Amino acid sequence: MYRFLLNRRWLGYAAAALALAAVMVLLGNWQWDRYQDRSARNARIEAGEQAVPVPLTEVLPRPGSDSNQVEPTSNREWAAVAVTGRYDSSREILARGRTVNGSVGFEVVTPLVLADGTAVLVNRGFLAAPLGDATVRPQVPPAASGQVNVTGRVRYSESGSRRVQRYEGRIEVRRISVDQLAGELPYPLFNAYLLLTAQIPTADPALVAVPVRTDNAWQSGTYAVQWWLFAVMLAAWYAWSVHREAHRSRPPAALADDGIPSASSGGRRAAGDLPLSGRR
Repeated sequence: MYRFLLNRRWLGYAAAALALAAVMVLLGNWQWDRYQDRSARNARIEAGEQAVPVPLTEVLPRPGSDSNQVEPTSNREWAAVAVTGRYDSSREILARGRTVNGSVGFEVVTPLVLADGTAVLVNRGFLAAPLGDATVRPQVPPAASGQVNVTGRVRYSESGSRRVQRYEGRIEVRRISVDQLAGELPYPLFNAYLLLTAQIPTADPALVAVPVRTDNAWQSGTYAVQWWLFAVMLAAWYAWSVHREAHRSRPPAALADDGIPSASSGGRRAAGDLPLSGRR
């Protein structure tokens, strides 16, 4: 009954169905991985919001130590930390082309030099571009002088960084990459930067705090389930097509010359079904 599955056409159907189902399963697995990654990131963000800030060196290794050369682990990102130092405004960095609350502008990143001579980059906040023109550099409020107590969230380097540029003596970048900026600064840097949340003395109100947003993890989870359901539906459609073809291709029972199924076809006559002319 199912010999037709071995012909070229149905073998092609089977190969295409298997390939499509495999792609759908892989896409579902990819979306599920994104769901798990986003859920873990959201959990770290929420935990950092509730946690009491700890000293920076309890979360990040000091620059120059062997552990500082190890690739950062994601479970440290978004941790709430506190550190004390002095801002080096002479080497301030502008991250251009940033968007906050619908406005395009710059994020101001200032090195905070610690007592031991090491430094950590601090994203002090956002400034909208003057007149909405992202190519015009804003007047940056000066960083607090003297000793400053900073509280912030740990962020790792952003990907896709390009070469560092300088305008009027100030460093400008498109992405905040600690490794890239380390070559432009005279002191060892921690292998992450801080997103400022609080400061003593108080930060200039002209700088808008960069918001921390969670990802929509459930969207990726929903997409994963949809792709897996598509794979199941494809398998069901193929099984139904095979069943329909198998029953369509069954040969009809052989008929005798008088149109009555013959005995060889399995259509035996019952005694009461004989024609009247044959009864005695």
